[in-house]
Amino acid sequence: MKKLISIVLTVALSAFAFAGCSASGAEGESGSGSDFRVGAIYINSQNDTSGYTYAHHKGITEAMTAAGLDPATDLSIVDNVPEDAEQVTAACDQLAGEGCDIIFGISFGYIDAMEAAAAEYPDIIFSHATGYKSNSTNFNNYFGRIYQARYLAGIAAGYKSLALGNNEIGYVSAWGTEYAETCSGINAFALGCQSVNPDAHVNVYEIYTWGDQDLERQAAETLIDTFGCCVIAQHCDSAQPQIVANEKGVFGCGYNSDMTAEAPDAHLCAPIWNWSAYYQTAIEAAMSDPSAFMSTVGNYYEGINSGLVAVSELSANNEPAAQEAIDIATDLMKTGAWDVFSGTALSFTGDAGSVAVTENAADLLDSDGNVIVAAGGASVEDGVIQGSMNYYVAGVTQVNAAEG
Repeated sequence: MKKLISIVLTVALSAFAFAGCSASGAEGESGSGSDFRVGAIYINSQNDTSGYTYAHHKGITEAMTAAGLDPATDLSIVDNVPEDAEQVTAACDQLAGEGCDIIFGISFGYIDAMEAAAAEYPDIIFSHATGYKSNSTNFNNYFGRIYQARYLAGIAAGYKSLALGNNEIGYVSAWGTEYAETCSGINAFALGCQSVNPDAHVNVYEIYTWGDQDLERQAAETLIDTFGCCVIAQHCDSAQPQIVANEKGVFGCGYNSDMTAEAPDAHLCAPIWNWSAYYQTAIEAAMSDPSAFMSTVGNYYEGINSGLVAVSELSANNEPAAQEAIDIATDLMKTGAWDVFSGTALSFTGDAGSVAVTENAADLLDSDGNVIVAAGGASVEDGVIQGSMNYYVAGVTQVNAAEG
């Protein structure tokens, strides 16, 4: 009864509790003829036109349509929710009160509040992006091998740096070695660069937050003006690093969505998520038999093979040979013949139309010269890539001092 009162108050006061937030759809309405309802908690706005939240929102709405649901009436959203346990809990309460059958939370810092909400609402499925916690009944996590797509973007960056005769490449990152998600992405991108330009050096500027457009801009400016970087990559939410690259006449690799429109003269390509690959799987499983969700879907971790991750279409700003090399690396990953963090390094040579790859047995080293994987050895385990990778590979340097 106490929780029921809480839900009623949350829904009634949502206009005040979530100033700046919005929800689409309305309880009890369904243009699809289904009584199934999807809920989503977003870190930024559902109206973003690029970046992290945009990619998730696009994936959810596409998946709902494919599953026979109408996003206009069957989807409830609470957006602009920071990584604050009290606010995430309130968002979960609101969506539960609106009758949602599955609730997606897209930001890492939602993890503890969503775990608690799953225990509070055992009849609702809670699905958390990028996290690592789960239970056996109604709480899972989902992510993917985005490092594979980052390696491919690194190939494009490597070709551009080689063509410009500039080995310095910049990387604006929310976090560095504190999170395996960011660390593995930085490392994979660097290895992709080095597969084309062995002397490529990746300079990481860590901004210590998942999303702050001012800091993203300032970091990109510093990487270009102070460190002379010719390509700016990123692991942060907005297109600001690409916009800065465009303004300053250098090049860039975005993230989450194709950012060529924001940086038409600079953008090369972006590692992107096709989140609908997961969302359709999750929604259809929840609609079919929610009690079997954890046994049929469980904790989800897929990559290039499933179509969950990819690199966006290469823009005209790329060097001619880049697409051919990216295709070769993609095929090696799809067949399972090779993966990024193994003791085999790829080396691309030749011009467009005659690009060749050499697979070299070589120690995978960290930035201190320690052997991560011996020459010819198998790839680093998934658990390390997802959860405990906390070192940079050789050729990566963080250029701003660690905070805290």
